[in-house]
Amino acid sequence: MQESQDKSAVSQKTMEIAAALLFLLFGAVVSWDSYRLGASWGSDGPQAGYFPFYIGAIIIVCSLVTLVQAVLMSPTKNIPFVMRGQLKMVTLVMVPTLVYVGLIHWLGIYVASAIYIALFMWWLGKYKWTMIVPVSLGVNVAFFLMFEIWFKVPLPKGPLEAALGLN
Repeated sequence: MQESQDKSAVSQKTMEIAAALLFLLFGAVVSWDSYRLGASWGSDGPQAGYFPFYIGAIIIVCSLVTLVQAVLMSPTKNIPFVMRGQLKMVTLVMVPTLVYVGLIHWLGIYVASAIYIALFMWWLGKYKWTMIVPVSLGVNVAFFLMFEIWFKVPLPKGPLEAALGLN
């Protein structure tokens, strides 16, 4: 089991190529849309897309340089970017976080946060429910008081807050 954890999940070269391609795409979108808006010098000065067009062009050039460097990378410099064990640990946090963000829309931030904190304390922290319940509820009560009452900043609420008249 430990042997598979020590294997490379992805190499440095692969990640540099992927990042260069993503930035190349981003630069192309910026330049294309800026050109659509007008990327030349008008009679009254620069058009709306003038500066963004050149920023996009700079991003494209830099991405191409990075892409060429990555493709030509020598095998001795192609070290592991992330090991399987490290990637597993990142995924253990990232996937539940993405689910949490998705749940905010339906449950509201306070209920989704209480569930998120409780599940992390139970799953990764191995805490007992006698500790999980007061912490997950207490943190969210404190957030509610801080944001909604003291700072008057409304955060997304769900059906529970609506049922309690807190919407």
